[in-house]
Amino acid sequence: MHGDPNAQGLSGCLQRPLTAIRRQRQDELKTITPTDKDVLVGIDIQNDFCAGGALAVPNGEETVALTNRLARSFENVVLTQDWHPKGHLSFASSHPGKSPLETTDMPYGPQVLWPDHCIQNTKGTAFHDGLEVAHTALIIRKGFRPNIDSYSAFYENDQQTVTGLSGYLRQRGLRRVFLTGLATDFCVQYSALDARKEGFETVVIEDACRAIDIEGSLDAAMAAMLGTGVDIIQSKEIVAIN
Repeated sequence: MHGDPNAQGLSGCLQRPLTAIRRQRQDELKTITPTDKDVLVGIDIQNDFCAGGALAVPNGEETVALTNRLARSFENVVLTQDWHPKGHLSFASSHPGKSPLETTDMPYGPQVLWPDHCIQNTKGTAFHDGLEVAHTALIIRKGFRPNIDSYSAFYENDQQTVTGLSGYLRQRGLRRVFLTGLATDFCVQYSALDARKEGFETVVIEDACRAIDIEGSLDAAMAAMLGTGVDIIQSKEIVAIN
C-alpha cells in the first residue's frame, strides 16, 4: 500500500483484535445527519466489479441499494469510475507468464495484477444498472493512463498525479468525505487514506462496501484506515431521508 499510516495509531489498532474494535463500534453507534459540508463518494460501483463481471467483488452488487439510499441523505455526491484502456499495465494479460492476483514491481511500487476489467466504453465499465444517483455532481474517471494504476479517488498510484477531486471539494467548502463502494481493501481504502492525507474528515460506511480480501488484505486495510483516523461506521448511523 502507498504511504505510511500514522505509526502510533496503526500500532494501537494492531494491538487490539479487529473483532474487538468492531464490537466496541457497535456499542458506540452514532446518529449522523449529513450537512452541506459533507460529500458522499461512491467508489467504482461498476458492472465488472459486481456479480458476473470480469473482476467481481464477492457480493459487490449489495453496495448498490445502500448507496442509493444513503445518497438521498447527501446534498453532495461524487462517483468514481475505473476507466482502463486495452492493454493496461495493471492487467495480468500485459505481463507474459503472469497470472491474475500475482504481484509485480512497477516504477511506482508493488502492483497487484488483475484480470482485464473496466475497459473503456464496454458494458463492464458502466455503472451498475441499479445505481440511482441522479444528483451526482461529478464523476472521477481513473486508471485511464496506460502505464499506471489508480485505486484512489484522489491520486494515481504514484502518489503524485492528482485526479482533481481534492481541489473540487475544497473549492466548494466540503470538509467531510463519506465512502461507499468497491473494494474496501483496495480503492475504498486508498481513497480513505488519501482523503485523510489531504486533510478531510473521512468516514467509511462499512456495510455499504465489499472487499476482495486477498490473504488478509481486508483486516490490513481496516487497521490502516483506523490508524490514520478514518471513522468506520454502519449505514444505520446515517439519518435516512425517504
